[in-house]
Amino acid sequence: MVAFGLVSLTADMVYEGARSIYGPLLASLGASAVAVGLIAGAGEAAALLLRLVSGPLADRSRRYWTLTVAGYALTAVCVPLLAITPALGAAGLFVAAALILAERLGKAIRSPAKSALLADAAGRVGMGRGLGVHKALDQVGAFAGPLVVAAIVVAAAGRLWPALAVLAVPGAITMILLFVLRARSGTGGAGEAEHRTTARDDNAGEAPNHAAAAPRESMAAMAAALPRRFWWFATATALCTAGLVTYGLIGFHLVEAQIVTAPLVPVLYAAAMGAGALAALATGVIYDRAGGRTLTILPFLVAAAAALSFRTGLLPVVAGILLWGAAVGVQDSTVKAVVADLVPRERRATAYGMFAAVQGAAALAGGAAAGLLYQRSLTGLVIAVAASQTAALLVLATRLRSRRSTPR
Repeated sequence: MVAFGLVSLTADMVYEGARSIYGPLLASLGASAVAVGLIAGAGEAAALLLRLVSGPLADRSRRYWTLTVAGYALTAVCVPLLAITPALGAAGLFVAAALILAERLGKAIRSPAKSALLADAAGRVGMGRGLGVHKALDQVGAFAGPLVVAAIVVAAAGRLWPALAVLAVPGAITMILLFVLRARSGTGGAGEAEHRTTARDDNAGEAPNHAAAAPRESMAAMAAALPRRFWWFATATALCTAGLVTYGLIGFHLVEAQIVTAPLVPVLYAAAMGAGALAALATGVIYDRAGGRTLTILPFLVAAAAALSFRTGLLPVVAGILLWGAAVGVQDSTVKAVVADLVPRERRATAYGMFAAVQGAAALAGGAAAGLLYQRSLTGLVIAVAASQTAALLVLATRLRSRRSTPR
């Protein structure tokens, strides 16, 4: 858990550092609020929807390490390339949008395979606690990356591209750590070895793509094999995802409403990531004791974050951003722990892929709607988020009433 946490720490410095200034970057390239909402929403949708493919692929091929390494490599390359977009003139916005989507594609490729490996390791110490510790290390990078970006933006007299270029350094460190971790794990890593259904000696560190270990199934058959409670949980958290506006739009609002200057936008993002780390640890420990009902706090966090983040006063906006970060931390840790406990172990990567696809559709719809509502009515945006979270709370309260979320 700690070794993978260090990989996530340096990787988060890269993509969370970049995400902290997506709003100001896209605005500087000529994007409107609707465009920012669409690009950020589409990026999150790509990171989630495409796991519908990468999740089952991981379980079928058993190439957990290959997919993990490929996904991290794509992120390490695409983020620093954003530094060239201000020099591309009219094409800059198009290229930036493409690179943001490609970076999120890397997230989609690696996440189900990595989550399956992590779930195996976390199961030995407590699913909620184990994933909470990993998320806390992950959030250290998410906290440090934006602060590095902010410092460089200040040093560069407000220019954003030098900060993006510097993120190539933690990107390279991520890849080095990942290859060292894989080499020390022996034949493909302990987690990968445990996922194999037959004992094989594979000196290349990969299990072959064999149908005997994981028979090919149709998408409908894989979906039907997952428990009903999993789908109810996916529906509830999709409503939460739709209401959790992207930081790209929040950052756009911070600059557009002249609440803070551009260099402070990543600083506030770093603070949000710190709040996310604390929330991940706290809800992870509580989840191991109280079960799925722990997640009923999530709709309250999402609704309050929207209500405060789009105000015009600095203090309520900061409070909203901290609540936003807490909601993100819960979604990225304890929510994953619930998914792992709701499905059979051999279906975890598939379940993470299916779950992410539902969340991706919600992220795309929510991002587009948030951008439109932001331009038309901030009050309408807050009301729409509150309505979606009320529905999410009802589903969570009625479908996750038991103390433990074990698969049936």
